[in-house]
Amino acid sequence: MTASLEQNLIHVVDDDAALCRSLVSLLDSVGWRVQTHASAEAFLDAYTPGEPGCLLLDIRMPGMGGLELQQVLRARGWVIPIIFITGHGDVSLAVQAMKHDACDFLEKPFKDQVLLDAVTQAVRRSCQELVVERRHDQAQTLLQRLSPREWEVARRVARGLPNKLIARELDISEKTVHVHRQHVMEKTHTGSAAELSRLMLRADPADLD
Repeated sequence: MTASLEQNLIHVVDDDAALCRSLVSLLDSVGWRVQTHASAEAFLDAYTPGEPGCLLLDIRMPGMGGLELQQVLRARGWVIPIIFITGHGDVSLAVQAMKHDACDFLEKPFKDQVLLDAVTQAVRRSCQELVVERRHDQAQTLLQRLSPREWEVARRVARGLPNKLIARELDISEKTVHVHRQHVMEKTHTGSAAELSRLMLRADPADLD
């Protein structure tokens, strides 16, 4: 796992107070930080996007249900692995949730170790996704330093085009391309076309289409 237990936060969203207390006791016993929410709406009010951890989410709750909360999170672009907690007869709903990228689903009653294993996998996935997200944001920040003309040159350099061909495509001199290329490398902290290409792919793969 790329983050310690203290850095991760397990959110439990369930209207069953007794189950919440049981889950807090279990997760706390092995060192996880836990925060409970009696409803999906309460979770949305309290959640801070970008923190490592996972969401233990009941599928059926008064008001906003688990599947609806999953859709709200997707719509907002908030990335957090979800483990659905389901009652008997809700397995078909859980399968639907998995199709929308839920991490796992557990049918009540479940064994303690099964839950702990699922949480461990979900948190590992969370840490990996946050690393990718941060690299994406860092790449975008670097590329936003480029002027429109430098961006045009950068795209062609990253695709492996030589200065002569770039000059012809943009109707500028090779000397100007060389100057722009130097500025691109300085602003993006890259030292080669291959490094620049990797940076642009992290920011947005469509940039090199």
